[in-house]
Amino acid sequence: MSLFLASLGFGLVTAAVLAIAAVGFTMQFAVTDVLNLAYGAVMIASAFVAYALNQAGVNVWIGLLAAAAAGAVGSVLLNQGIYTPFQRRIGDAARSRITLVIVSLGMTLIIEFGLQAIVGGTSVSYTMSQGPTVKAGGLVLTAVQFVIIGLAVVVMAAVHGLLRYTKLGKAMRATSANRSLARNCGIRTDRIVAATWALSGALCGIAGTVFAINNGSFGATSADLFLFLVVILAAVFLGGPGSAYGAMLGALVIGLATEISAAYITPSYKDVVAFGILLIMMTVRPGGLLGAAVQ
Repeated sequence: MSLFLASLGFGLVTAAVLAIAAVGFTMQFAVTDVLNLAYGAVMIASAFVAYALNQAGVNVWIGLLAAAAAGAVGSVLLNQGIYTPFQRRIGDAARSRITLVIVSLGMTLIIEFGLQAIVGGTSVSYTMSQGPTVKAGGLVLTAVQFVIIGLAVVVMAAVHGLLRYTKLGKAMRATSANRSLARNCGIRTDRIVAATWALSGALCGIAGTVFAINNGSFGATSADLFLFLVVILAAVFLGGPGSAYGAMLGALVIGLATEISAAYITPSYKDVVAFGILLIMMTVRPGGLLGAAVQ
């Protein structure tokens, strides 16, 4: 039982990091119609912004805010400078989606190896204290891990408030459902798309930093980040691509399943477990747990 509770605690931390990343990714996909596989590269670049400030003596939690800003700016520039010109030149929606997937993969390599040329190929870590270890029954977590879980709860609540109770959130939902109809109803869909890139980019920056904190060390071309991007996709498609609430639920299921399974089988297989769950769900319910629209 103590092993199960310990793995449950680690699963909650993993789910918290995954939820922040997956919600940003799925909101971006739903509203902008771009499957941005360079999301992970923006995550790690944002984490390095926080690292640079941390090395200059700035508290890492303040650096987190700078990482969020860097993720927002980087995502907007990526869209305006790369994705939007390609979409305009191609025109056809189906061809555009396929092309942008290829372009995003290319941008991943450009960002990651460009970053490696600047910061080097070695792994780095934030200078920070993990705080006291808190034990509650079989759960054993550090203060920092509790902060990560709390941060994820705050972010999820903020996303819920945005989508349900603000004009911007309602416009995002309308644009996601039918961009042409939303435009005909007077919604400035171009501005909504730009705002979505900024908001999802901010979540991307936050996710990159908390991923680096939780992972302990990270590098510009970290294999752990690549695997984490795969797990993000699993959470997104498990919950239903385009559904913010589905991403939250998918992150919780995947986070708990991977860490609990790692406690009882070889830890290196935990990512296989994530995709095993996804394949079973896609067989039973191809649209994911909560459908395909931002709700």
